[in-house]
Amino acid sequence: MTLAEFQAISGSIPNQPGIYKYYDSLNELLYVGKAKNIRKRVSSYFSKTFTGYKTHELVNRIHHIEFTIVNSEQDAFLLENSLIKEFQPRFNINLKDDKSYPYIIIKKEPFPRIFLTRKKINDGSEYLGPFTSAGKVRELISFIRQYIPLRTCKLNLTEQNIVRKKFKVCLEYHLGNCKGPCEAFQSAEDYTNGLMQVRQMLKGNLSPIIAAYKTLMNEYSSKLDFEKAEFTRKKINHLEQYQSRSVIVSKHLNNIDVFTIVKEGDVAFVNYLMVENGTIIQTHTVELQTNLEESEADILIFAVAQLRESFNSTAKEIVVPFLIDYPENEIDVTVPKGGDKLKLIELSQKNVHHFKEELKRQKMLHLEQSNEAQHKVLHELRQQLGLKELPANIECFDNSNFQGSYPVSAMVCFKNSLPSKKDYRHFNVKTVIGINDFATMKEVVYRRYKRLINEEQPLPQLIIIDGGKGQLSAAMESINELNLEGKLTVIGLAKNEEEIFFPNDKESIKLSWNSEGLNLIRRIRDEVHRFGITFHRNKRSKGTFKNELENIQGIGEKTATQLLQQFKSVKKIKELSLEELQIIIGKSRAEMVVNYFKKKGGLDENPAPF
Repeated sequence: MTLAEFQAISGSIPNQPGIYKYYDSLNELLYVGKAKNIRKRVSSYFSKTFTGYKTHELVNRIHHIEFTIVNSEQDAFLLENSLIKEFQPRFNINLKDDKSYPYIIIKKEPFPRIFLTRKKINDGSEYLGPFTSAGKVRELISFIRQYIPLRTCKLNLTEQNIVRKKFKVCLEYHLGNCKGPCEAFQSAEDYTNGLMQVRQMLKGNLSPIIAAYKTLMNEYSSKLDFEKAEFTRKKINHLEQYQSRSVIVSKHLNNIDVFTIVKEGDVAFVNYLMVENGTIIQTHTVELQTNLEESEADILIFAVAQLRESFNSTAKEIVVPFLIDYPENEIDVTVPKGGDKLKLIELSQKNVHHFKEELKRQKMLHLEQSNEAQHKVLHELRQQLGLKELPANIECFDNSNFQGSYPVSAMVCFKNSLPSKKDYRHFNVKTVIGINDFATMKEVVYRRYKRLINEEQPLPQLIIIDGGKGQLSAAMESINELNLEGKLTVIGLAKNEEEIFFPNDKESIKLSWNSEGLNLIRRIRDEVHRFGITFHRNKRSKGTFKNELENIQGIGEKTATQLLQQFKSVKKIKELSLEELQIIIGKSRAEMVVNYFKKKGGLDENPAPF
């Protein structure tokens, strides 16, 4: 959309809070944004100078604009986040976090079970979490079951079934892991109290559980049941140790969310600490891809909203390293200068820097492993073909034509077993008249390596000619003319049987069908086919092939194309009578075509070179 086009519609855009949506000509949603004043915000895209290419690209792609008016900036903020999450527009910030997080579910049933799940469905059950680690969830459930006896069976413990004594206690009851609600040894009220303790434990609030166990221990002691009292005391000690490991800052802190950010170019990393009752119960770091000229504050606001929603945060305070204009009015934003909250910011920053460095390390490790695998493939191919050198640089040629017309050729280059697309080349055949695969191959191979020699560029170690012995021999004529024989290896690849030919060899060789070396050759062959066909198709669609019909005075590209589409080749057109031609292109043009071919000598003429 141009500035003039925008100015024509700008008067219809409201001066009110809301969201705006940019669409391209295919009605694809490109970008969603929020604004206190929609017209003012949208106008800024067409009036100010952007330094980033991506913003220019966005503005150029805008075909039409839609907007939604809301009551407040906060409503706009919530709607924007909802739309971004649902549609993930191309130019909005992309939060790279597609994991399926685990939950602890308290199942909706009599005497509810608790267990891990990744599927959150609307079944009336209570879902606690999500959590960032399934291992951590399993550890939590195991810890819970040590101190809060809950059933693990799948029995249907309705009141009627229990009264009818339909079930018997199992081994878990005798081991002390369950209080036996199936035989009415445990009341529903007592079981519910256990579930309340689970909720407190998951929030990091162990104090009520410890207090309850201390009361129980004193009861056992007063009854002189010292064995049970000692067993309860050990539970208290374990809980206190767990609490001391979990509490990072003051127990007097309210529930807060802590966020820090590190930005490098178009990538940002945000760490999130969820703190409840002085305990960090969640920690998570995400990577975000920025697409426009977003500031750190804008990215952080976006990440805060997305992470709080993902982790179902109800905290009324967020702690951040710098002030942000967070639109949710009921949320307090704190930038700490000291104390426990500053310690949390520092801890969060350690986490985000560690995540960033670990990600870099993993990428380097993956690259090293990939390089090792690539090196192994090349060594295998060198051994299979008996090459003097490691084929670090491989080039492959293939010819292409369309229904016997318009020959072109393509070359792809693989370096260290990976495509090097900047070295790919297309060739419009210049010296060959008509369709002659052998002559075409000779021409393009000569042109390719004559240029490399003139420019003093390194030669490939291996050249693959996609064709049989004839095309291989033609390629070798150029190699010999350039005095390159012995300086590189040239092989031919038969199209059907995947046989490999060496120059002057009578017999072909076949590599093991599942060898990595042959798989690499297949990938290179498939890539040169794709590259050549794409080039040929584009040339045809653009009408850039010149054929002999266009040499006829009075016959233009449109008429020539019409004739070729109808009769498929110039040869067939030459054989047509005046009457047959004039049905398609009229009498005057038909006479031009017939007279031209009579002067040229009729049927033996070939299409002119291009």
